[in-house]
Amino acid sequence: MAITEQSQSTWTTLRISEGKPYPLGATWDGLGTNFALFSEHGTKVELCLFDSAQATQESHRIELPQRTAFVWHAYIRDIKPGQVYGYRVHGPYDPANGLRFNPSKLLTDPYAKAIVRGVTWHDSLFGYKIADKQSDLSKDERDSAPYAPLCAVVDPSFVWGNDTRPDVPWNKTVIYEAHVKGLTKLHPDIPPHLRGTYSAVASDPIIRHLTKLGVTAIELMPVHHRVTNRVLEDKNLSDYWGYNTLSYFAPDHRFASTKNPLDHTQEFKMMVRALHAAGIEVILDVVYNHTVEGSDLGPTLCFRGIDNTSYYRTVPEKERYYMDYTGCGNTLNMTHPRVLQLIMDSLRYWVEEMHVDGFRFDLASALARELFDVDHLSAFFDVIQQDPVISQVKLIAEPWDVGEGGYQVGNFPVLWTEWNGKYRDTIRRFVKGDSGVLGEMATRLTGSSDLYERTGRRPHASINFVTSHDGFTLSDLVSYNEKHNLDNGEENQDGDNHNNSWNCGVEGIPADAKVTKLRYQQKRNFMALLMLSIGVPMISGGDELGRTQMGNNNAYAQDNEISWYNWDLSPDDEKFLEFVQRVAAIRKRQPVIHRKDFFRGTKLGDGTYLNEVYWLRPDGKFMQESDWADSEAKSFGLLIEGSGLEEEDTHTGLRLKGSTLLLICNASHVDVVYKLPKHKDHEHWELAIETVEGNSASCWKASQQFTAWARSVALFVSRSAEEAAAMI
Repeated sequence: MAITEQSQSTWTTLRISEGKPYPLGATWDGLGTNFALFSEHGTKVELCLFDSAQATQESHRIELPQRTAFVWHAYIRDIKPGQVYGYRVHGPYDPANGLRFNPSKLLTDPYAKAIVRGVTWHDSLFGYKIADKQSDLSKDERDSAPYAPLCAVVDPSFVWGNDTRPDVPWNKTVIYEAHVKGLTKLHPDIPPHLRGTYSAVASDPIIRHLTKLGVTAIELMPVHHRVTNRVLEDKNLSDYWGYNTLSYFAPDHRFASTKNPLDHTQEFKMMVRALHAAGIEVILDVVYNHTVEGSDLGPTLCFRGIDNTSYYRTVPEKERYYMDYTGCGNTLNMTHPRVLQLIMDSLRYWVEEMHVDGFRFDLASALARELFDVDHLSAFFDVIQQDPVISQVKLIAEPWDVGEGGYQVGNFPVLWTEWNGKYRDTIRRFVKGDSGVLGEMATRLTGSSDLYERTGRRPHASINFVTSHDGFTLSDLVSYNEKHNLDNGEENQDGDNHNNSWNCGVEGIPADAKVTKLRYQQKRNFMALLMLSIGVPMISGGDELGRTQMGNNNAYAQDNEISWYNWDLSPDDEKFLEFVQRVAAIRKRQPVIHRKDFFRGTKLGDGTYLNEVYWLRPDGKFMQESDWADSEAKSFGLLIEGSGLEEEDTHTGLRLKGSTLLLICNASHVDVVYKLPKHKDHEHWELAIETVEGNSASCWKASQQFTAWARSVALFVSRSAEEAAAMI
């Protein structure tokens, strides 16, 4: 589909009528296009039509003739998909009172489905005179049209065929967090012209890789159209992660394999269709808490010039400034109904038109702030709860922001799952050998009931993760004690200083053979615990490949080999990948791990109760209160009864029954000998997983002595005498 270039002579024949205030945005109906833009405090809105994406000036300005409930609108017959456009909004320029209207600044449509030209940084993109000593109180009247981003009318039609949502139950979900470009840029089996694109994510090599990992959902880092801010661009860096959103409807053109922006939506849809065919859901990381326009000293590209005080939260009685709960300069005003509508319309668009299966909400606490505090009865949650579309997809909160009281792990309402930061921190501390974490480790391993059960949620509310895009990679977690972020140009001042990492004795990569061996062992410990924990595991993309960022724990601006996944694996990395695949397969076939409910005990026919979990000491006896209170204790055994499930298979309706599992974890720097327990049904144990090589036998008898090697995890599966005989 080529971008239509309508000559200026065409404008004389355009038929303009008042149109409708809904839907917002540019909506083509086959005969013409309806344009609708919300601006409560604006006094006039002009639609600017451009002959092409390369045009530096509009060919025609059309004053929108009608305003209904603060929505300015018009219908123009013969305007077709491909028409390039933007807006100019008139009104008072009074920054001291939060009003920043400046019609010399061309603005993008908040509902634009395609951005056909990006930003070219120039002083005219700012509403104020940058060189003026009064800063943003002055007014810059230079035209920004030659440098501003431009929108285009789109044709939403697409042949979905027999596309069916995988609709994977939460308890069986395994998430893979990935960056579209980072995942595919260096893959040798993907054609070079497709690497780094939506098409590459949908390619056979990537789908095969995800399937072997047991992945049921790929969580894509932001794909909404974003802008690299001027400061980064001046440093020859870029907004690689994509958290500087400009448009909440348009796919980011960075990830398109074709140059024509009108094809980008189609390519995204084809990616979703291919992933669905492989049984993989698509979850989007969305940034509705702030925009690229930043602080009071930021540019005027969209919301600021359309209606600043409606779209953004300004400081009461100091409306010149913004409430910044995000650390990015501004916070969207969730208390305004039109902002809520924008977000809900965006979410519905990506579900209904783009067929995505869920969302991860960046800095979700910022969305819940009604006034200053995080309010869990806020309008945002009310709207989500009752929405017949959004309430049915997967909803994941990053349950914190940078404001006071913003850390809200465990406090989001039903329907919501959460990135469990407490799980991450506890697992990291346990594996590196910290003291005093045994009790919390047990809670995190079994679904974090202390955080989620009291609110009526189930174990799947806990998105368990050890690493994510934000922080060290798994390889760096075991290779660096300190962050090394000098490449970001901020003198190593950016990024988190509290990482709970351990370099295994030597800072950085490479290291000698002994240290390297220990690092791989620690990585296996992390992956084994992640996959064997109750809750929903999330793998940070590339960790299974041994990806390193060379100690950079905030690689947001590194669009290069620091961030891209390296598919040229060493022999050790290949073995590690095989290990991850193996432990993922064990998780998939063991229903006691992906259980729906918290452990409570099962009532037997004689009225007695069968415990579902038993915590064991090295001597094979149950752990007592004094054992949990021992701050120096760093090992435990966990027996999970396979016959204790009171759950049915969603497809057959039959009661699930899994194997009984025995997990032995030793985070100590010394070996610990365990007496293997007897089980009521079986007296043999199969050693299914061991993170350190040393025990040669695969079949063990109850009461045998098993050496849990220093810094290791082992998983046993109960076997009958017949099964054990077949293994020998």
